[in-house]
Amino acid sequence: MPVVVQGTSKIHRPAAQDTGPGALPGSACGHDGPVRILMVEDDAAVAASSLDGLRAQGFDVEHVATGGAALTAVASPEPPDVVLLDLGLPDMDGQEVCRRIRSTSEVPVIVVSARGDEADRVIALELGADDYLVKPFGMRELAARIRAVLRRVATPTAPAATGVQELGRLTIDRRTQRVHVDDEEIALTAKEFDVLAYLAEDPGAVRRRTEILEHVWDGHWYGATKTVDAHVAAIRKKLGDPAWVEAVRGVGFRLGSPER
Repeated sequence: MPVVVQGTSKIHRPAAQDTGPGALPGSACGHDGPVRILMVEDDAAVAASSLDGLRAQGFDVEHVATGGAALTAVASPEPPDVVLLDLGLPDMDGQEVCRRIRSTSEVPVIVVSARGDEADRVIALELGADDYLVKPFGMRELAARIRAVLRRVATPTAPAATGVQELGRLTIDRRTQRVHVDDEEIALTAKEFDVLAYLAEDPGAVRRRTEILEHVWDGHWYGATKTVDAHVAAIRKKLGDPAWVEAVRGVGFRLGSPER
């Protein structure tokens, strides 16, 4: 039976070993040995249950209870491989922690929260979270999501085209991963860049949400397709015109070309 973590209580049963151990190939996270997890959780009972379950599966887990401690750990000389981030922290909201982490680091962030509303999910994903898991959850599912995120980091999907692509006022440089509108550089996250570059491979062609997920996140994505919508919303906002990425109702998205 799996460990089930729910709210502020815990049901702790012997942790089942998943098919994959906590140690992934060194190339997956830049070092040999167990994957280092930073758990940011202020509820002691929830943290204890999760720590036991993850350590039983071979992960090396460090626990902190505040957003400030999490930011310090991510900025350290030996940052974690994955951050598990609760949103209800005593010193600052977890969404702000996610924003600050993503402004300086590409470490994968999985939000683990009792907040299950779509708005909370979308905001977290827009701020740069790589996945979102709602409490209660099974420990095997959490471990699987950690491994899936690390696979995406280890084998990022590169766009088919290389070099600089000019699409009217929009310039995409895949070698340096830079985007400009006119002469202004647009700061996109790695995933936002990959989504935009994928749409730009065939400007005007409609890409289904599932196609975007499979290309940018790979076939191991466990979350909802709403993550695509969240990243598209962020891209539109940063490019300054929603017409850059057009929605095709019930299908997906395509790259547009807005007028000045």
